[in-house]
Order: sequence, then C-alpha cells, then structure tokens
Amino acid sequence: MARSVISHRELIWSMTKREVIGRYRGSMMGILWSFFNPMLMLSVYTFVFSVVFKARWNGAASDSKSEFAIVLFAGMIVYSLFAETINRAPTLIVANINYVKKVVFPLEILPVVALGSTLFHTAISTSVWLLFYVITHATLHWTCLLFPLVLLPLALMTLGLSWFLASLGVYIRDVAQTVSIFTTIMMFLSPVFFAIASVPEDFRFFMRLNPLTFIIEQGREVLIWGHLPDWPTLALYMAGSLLFAWLGFAWFQKTRKGFADVI
Repeated sequence: MARSVISHRELIWSMTKREVIGRYRGSMMGILWSFFNPMLMLSVYTFVFSVVFKARWNGAASDSKSEFAIVLFAGMIVYSLFAETINRAPTLIVANINYVKKVVFPLEILPVVALGSTLFHTAISTSVWLLFYVITHATLHWTCLLFPLVLLPLALMTLGLSWFLASLGVYIRDVAQTVSIFTTIMMFLSPVFFAIASVPEDFRFFMRLNPLTFIIEQGREVLIWGHLPDWPTLALYMAGSLLFAWLGFAWFQKTRKGFADVI
C-alpha cells in the first residue's frame, strides 16, 4: 500500500492539483471560492445558532455569540473531511472509465487523489477557522499545531473505506445513493451540533462507537480548549486506521480484475 502511494507520488500530486484547480475552472473568482465558501458557512452558522437560536455550548469558555459557531465549525471541518471523500468514493472508478481501459494506469491512486483534494479544502477551512478565532479571541493555542496529527488517523481510515467503496461501487451501483444517506445520518449521530455531555448517559457508549466522535472531540481539544490529545487512544486509533486502510487497499486490488468486464 505504501509502496504504491510513494511510487506514484508525482502522478498523485499532479492529478490532485488538476482536480482542485479544475473544480473552479471557468468561474470568475476561481480558486478563491475555496476560501470564501467556508467563510460564508461560518457566517451563516454564527447568525443562525448565535442570533436566531441563541444557542450556547456546554463547557464553553464564554457565552459570546460567536462561541457556538466556533465549536460547531471545528466539528464540521472534521466531518466534512470524512463525508466529502466518502460520498465521492463509489463513483470514482465508474466516472473514470478511460483509466480502467489503460492497463498501466494505477487505479488505486484515484481514492488517494480524492482524499488529497478534500485535504486541501480542509486546510482552507481550518485557516478560516483560525483567522476567525484570532479575531474573536485575539490569541491562538499552540496546540493548534497538533490538529493535522489528530486528523491523520481519520484520513487513513477514510482512505481505506474509499478503496472499499470505490471497488464496491463498480459492481453495485446503488452504493452511491446508500452512502449519501449514511453520511447524512453520521452527521447527526456525531457530536457536531451538540456536546457529547448533552447525550443521555445510557446512549453515550453507542455515540463513542462512532469513529468520528473521538476525532471531533480531540480536534476541539487542541483547537479550542488548548489541551493535548489523548495520546494512548489516538495511538490505538492510528493502529486501527492503518489496518483498516490496508484491508481496503487489499480488497481493491483483489477485485479490480473485474472492473473492465463489469464497466
């Protein structure tokens, strides 16, 4: 798995860059949209939850109108990394039939390219969050530097699931519709709009089985509260993500032989 990614790193970089730029090709503002989109969403979150609903986050350091939006948007950054990549995964092979017909093309890099594109937009959204936090709090916690490290296990797990879904989507076309429903459900079953402490104690165990819950909580710990991550649990999550990514890659390589026949 690692050898495949490393040996094709230049192709992955080239295709990722082309995908990011191509997403906004033809628009007047071009790639600047990747910066303005999260700014617009952060503004909407601030208005809706702070002004309209007057929501407050349990355990927040202050009751300012922007505090809820800051906490919510931090959770949305983590969720969007997962959802955007997974929603695209089932159609990656079907949408690139010309690559399937080329025997020498490494199809296994397509999920990596999709993840790379999503990570770019995640970085932009994080930059917007950091800028907004500095404006509202006049400071940043040094633990913000650990945020990419917190996201790494989730990125690996997402990549493994993308390999699995990309292959499955070739044989079962209904997977694309099912996955979009699944990611929507995941958003409401993850602590994006609410704190895990707000969940009745009888249901917290099931909430913590959600793979997004731990990463969302740890992301907020390093970004907002200025705490170090839970290193032992993060290490276990990392080990499980590596195993899951390898299993997804192995499944993809095992099933790719039938892609050309099915398509």
